[in-house]
Amino acid sequence: MKSIVYERVGGSDVLRLVERVEPEPGPGQVRVRVAVSGVNPTDWKARRGALGSSLPPTGQVPNQDGAGTVDAVGEGVDPARVGQRVWIWEAAWQRADGTAQEAVVLPARRAVPLPPAASFDLGASLGIPAMTAHRALTVHPDGPSVLGPSTLAGRTVLVAGGAGAVGHAAIELARWAGANVVSTVSSPRKAALASAAGAHHIVNYRTPDAAEAVRKTAPDGVDMVVEVDPVVNAELNQQVIAPNGVVAIYADTSGSQLTVPLRAHMFANTRLQFVLVYTMPDAAKRQAVEDVSAAVAAGALRAGEDAGLPVHRFPLAETAAAHDAVEGGAVGKVLIDVRHDGRSKPPASR
Repeated sequence: MKSIVYERVGGSDVLRLVERVEPEPGPGQVRVRVAVSGVNPTDWKARRGALGSSLPPTGQVPNQDGAGTVDAVGEGVDPARVGQRVWIWEAAWQRADGTAQEAVVLPARRAVPLPPAASFDLGASLGIPAMTAHRALTVHPDGPSVLGPSTLAGRTVLVAGGAGAVGHAAIELARWAGANVVSTVSSPRKAALASAAGAHHIVNYRTPDAAEAVRKTAPDGVDMVVEVDPVVNAELNQQVIAPNGVVAIYADTSGSQLTVPLRAHMFANTRLQFVLVYTMPDAAKRQAVEDVSAAVAAGALRAGEDAGLPVHRFPLAETAAAHDAVEGGAVGKVLIDVRHDGRSKPPASR
């Protein structure tokens, strides 16, 4: 089978297309014939060595997320899973095999059933973005730990960077859960993307009256901030956060040092919550998988043109270019077509 492998950390030039022996699933594992592989920022960061883990002796296959079809199962796994369409999460976390290859063996729980109406594009776009968004929306001390219809009713969520993959998922999940959703963006194009995702209110954070605009939609302040750029947005967050609100930080886009006004946040009883899917509690991961699956089944999570989110596609042999696109800040979702039989999307009759 064809696989993308890197044997040393570095730029995208370390990625090589190789032929490898197709793996067999062991106890508790499934083998998935990968149709689409999703690329996230942590994929190129891991390739550059930013996550600090050592490379396996056989080399590392990149990419955590993907979607495809189970074609073999190991001991202890229900044989009925063969033929099941699935979405994949954490394929490469502390493992040598990610989804940038024609088949991947992984623990059965990391291959989650994908509803018939959901495309492989959507499946490959879930994983890290949707689970990150879920965690950010469920860490409020007085909020729900489970997402579903009306679980966030009466609350206001501010999604910074609503045009990005995590921001897009956060808007969709928050709206599905009944929240009043505000999104901050930096341009009319990104405003259109956040609006297409379902944000009720759009604010350009670069305007002088951004805080006032947010407060008009949420006079008592926002209960939760899903934050992609805490350094740039520190002052805005302090101005709009509600008492006992949470700023959930999942990225450090502008730098690694964050300065916050202690007294203002102390009086507001603000919680700064950092979010990284890989190291969050296992119970939170299981709940995220369950709720994300429910949202997909309900049609609340969408992908590509259906959601107004640009999709940048690459063949497996051009995985390096796909990584470069994400590292370069491509707006939308970057996907790798591993299988070329026209079945990335479900049959039109479904």
